Amino acid sequence: MKVKIVNQSKHPLPEYATPYSAGMDLRANIDAPVTLKPLQRALIPTGIHIQLPEGYEAQIRPRSGLAIKHGISLVNTPGTIDADYRGEIRVIMVNLSAEDFVVNDGERICQMVIAQHSHAEWEEVGELDETERGAGGFGHTGKK
Repeated sequence: MKVKIVNQSKHPLPEYATPYSAGMDLRANIDAPVTLKPLQRALIPTGIHIQLPEGYEAQIRPRSGLAIKHGISLVNTPGTIDADYRGEIRVIMVNLSAEDFVVNDGERICQMVIAQHSHAEWEEVGELDETERGAGGFGHTGKK
């Protein structure tokens, strides 16, 4: 699939790290380092603008390496970029660790997965079909 992209950053286009990668890393595009104190969040620009085809979204997800090594995540994960959005992709990072974390220009801060989606058409009914699970929620299936 071809996706139109405008790269207003100082960095190369996002790319897949391996042939089987689902996501590609996005980089911070900042003029000066940003220090995230514990539990602090910041909106980090990437300089990337995309035009997705109708029926697709870009999902913005945390990087596992930043999460395990530094306690860095994203506040709204996965974040969704809709096909009609044309603005810059900016990432809401959060520091969940007890130590300061410095985001540097060019640092890989998240991954982006392009995914197809459908629009639902509601069919209003009086009741839903029964299932074995029923209304069982959080932890309902238990440990086996």
